[in-house]
Amino acid sequence: QVQLEESGGDLVQPGGSLRLSCAVDTGDLDYYAIGWFRQAPGKEREGVSCITTSDGSTYYADSVKGRFTISRDKAKNTVFMQMNNLKPDDTAVYYCGIDLRGFCRYDMGADYWGQGTQVTVSS
Repeated sequence: QVQLEESGGDLVQPGGSLRLSCAVDTGDLDYYAIGWFRQAPGKEREGVSCITTSDGSTYYADSVKGRFTISRDKAKNTVFMQMNNLKPDDTAVYYCGIDLRGFCRYDMGADYWGQGTQVTVSS
């Protein structure tokens, strides 16, 4: 059974930084992609960043390029997303998800989801 658990969400001022973590238990799965998604109030869920287990390829939405960095600690089964220069528009519930297709691109999706962690950017 696949399980994901996010942590690290918090209230932060504009320009601040946060690091989100996603603890992953995928059982026997070896080939997949892990993505970070977010959903702001009244908006659809959107893909933010993604990393593959096959070769570590990454994808970032244009809105976060240069500010967010996704990484993976294979030994700890954890995926991180470092978020710098946060803006009020980054306020959302952030989810991690596993895509069994195994690749990262603009139409990223997920077959399994975590429960989400709240990020609020406000002064």
